[in-house]
Amino acid sequence: MIKNEFYFQSSDHLHLIHAIEWIPSEVKAVLQIAHGMIDHIDRYDRLATYLCQRGIYVVGNDHLGHGLSVLDESEWGSFPNTKGYEYVVEDLHKLRTSIKKKYPDVPYFMMGHSMGSFLMRLYIARHKEGLAGCVLMGTGLTPSALLSTGKRLCQSMALVKGWQYRSAQVEALSFKNYNSHIAYPATKHDWLSNNEEEVMKYENDPMTSYTFTLNGYYNLFSLIQLIQKKKTIKQIPKTLPILLISGANDPVGQYGKGVTGLYMIYRQAGFKDVKMKLYRHGRHEIFNDLEHEESDEDIYIWLCKHIS
Repeated sequence: MIKNEFYFQSSDHLHLIHAIEWIPSEVKAVLQIAHGMIDHIDRYDRLATYLCQRGIYVVGNDHLGHGLSVLDESEWGSFPNTKGYEYVVEDLHKLRTSIKKKYPDVPYFMMGHSMGSFLMRLYIARHKEGLAGCVLMGTGLTPSALLSTGKRLCQSMALVKGWQYRSAQVEALSFKNYNSHIAYPATKHDWLSNNEEEVMKYENDPMTSYTFTLNGYYNLFSLIQLIQKKKTIKQIPKTLPILLISGANDPVGQYGKGVTGLYMIYRQAGFKDVKMKLYRHGRHEIFNDLEHEESDEDIYIWLCKHIS
């Protein structure tokens, strides 16, 4: 196995996008990963290594405003404008187009976690041709009224503070009560994983310990509004295999209710191959939970099924 870092030009024509590839000795499929909010692609190294050792070429990039895809640290948690998520989706497509040229004869899968799953839900509506399947991990549904309230709050605060302001109020609106199901949380991020070591890594990583800007939150709320529209869902191919996986204790997925709701929306829309699994003890980052072996294997088995 070879792990390699590289850069490519962002679709915004201003930034270089940092990416990592995990290359097996023999490639039987490609899996492209879209990471979450306040996250970066190297945090998926353990899962990527597991899959790579089994013949899956894994690749992913740091989104704009994340990780090493910034001009400097002041850009963390920010996008180029109030529709910056469009650039992020196009960057995902630029990477896919590039990798597909290297491996044209193997199935191409994509996976998104958390905010990455929201980006992926737009991606598969925009760039659906040729995909072998899509994994949506740590995804969910958000009430439209809450999204509208969040956007109005961002807009009003930006008039006074500017779009790059980092608001504790908007952060509280977005992550309110996320630790409420945990008896004695040691940090504000215990909801992420039941593995204390992984939570502390997250807490101590400078690339995961900042607050999103008003611009970042506005983009996130706008993205979720868009992907939940019936028009967007109708653009997704009904034959595209989709795997929904989430922790049953994940507040982003409303403790399973949001994931189940999305599963039902897809089924009612006529999707032919949609599977869902909730992990009983899982939190938001099931790939970092103590029981990650189960979800690792489930992802690999699902990929293998659709490779053949």
